Amino acid sequence: MLQKKVLFIDQMHPFLQEQLTDWGFHCDLKHTASKEEIAAILHEYEGIAVRSRLKITADLIDKATQLKFIARAGAGLESIDVDYAEQKGIACLSSPEGNRDSVAEHAMGMLLSMLNNLNRSNREVKQGLWRREANRGTELMGKTVGIVGYGYMGNAFAKRLQGFGVEVIVYDKFKTDYGNEYARAVSLKELQERADVVSFHIYWIPENDKMVNDAYLTAFKKPIYLINTARGKILETTDLVKHLKSGKVLGAALDVLEYEGHSFHEFNVATLPEAFQYLTEADNVILSPHIAGWTHESELKHVQTLAKRIGELYDF
Repeated sequence: MLQKKVLFIDQMHPFLQEQLTDWGFHCDLKHTASKEEIAAILHEYEGIAVRSRLKITADLIDKATQLKFIARAGAGLESIDVDYAEQKGIACLSSPEGNRDSVAEHAMGMLLSMLNNLNRSNREVKQGLWRREANRGTELMGKTVGIVGYGYMGNAFAKRLQGFGVEVIVYDKFKTDYGNEYARAVSLKELQERADVVSFHIYWIPENDKMVNDAYLTAFKKPIYLINTARGKILETTDLVKHLKSGKVLGAALDVLEYEGHSFHEFNVATLPEAFQYLTEADNVILSPHIAGWTHESELKHVQTLAKRIGELYDF
């Protein structure tokens, strides 16, 4: 019998390769191969393991005549033409459980840093400035935290908020009966009326593209602190800057930006617009390079989750 073959397009934790090999698969590592090189050999493989280096488009899927699964080490599947793959009977697997804890911890850290001016005061003290009153913080206690999107990430963040003396409310347009012991489900209208802090934990899909825009932010009744550890393309940066300048957004913590390339490793500073320049200079903005889900632990958890899903697919 011919050995089932899996193609690794991206580098990832070796656990997945080791597990697949134990199950009798042959794994080929093509971490630097071009799309054209991949297309030429895809017909040989029953599985593909990817992160985000290449988009798995319909034309690639057509080349993969034996393909049974595409396994992405990550939460979102926007780099894969899922609809087309599923029409062909190909299972599209992801691992949102893998980095839910790291995303939740990162969002929590960004929120506390933002409220307590930690980034600014750290920079100033290192420059010899000792400005206590200018860096007086704001307590999280007593605030209402609104979470948009209540999958693995949103739920993990709500769990981290327990013990801070806050009310946690959540809105997810794709779910019903999703409130739990960590958060109360509300309408978007109620969330925008009551939230002091809003944190986004949603996938990028066309329906969510630039969802957080001028109208969306204007609808908040109170000035808010905003956190985005989801996807950069859900937020219109120019509109965010407008509301930062007006004071409607008191502070923003952004781990993701709309200017990232599709692989999340590309970021061309030379071509970034004026809105980004404002973010880099604003004292009430915290930026990080799409690392909320990028921990040593999550690297392993992602592939452990994928191995579990592939095992279920083959009844291992």
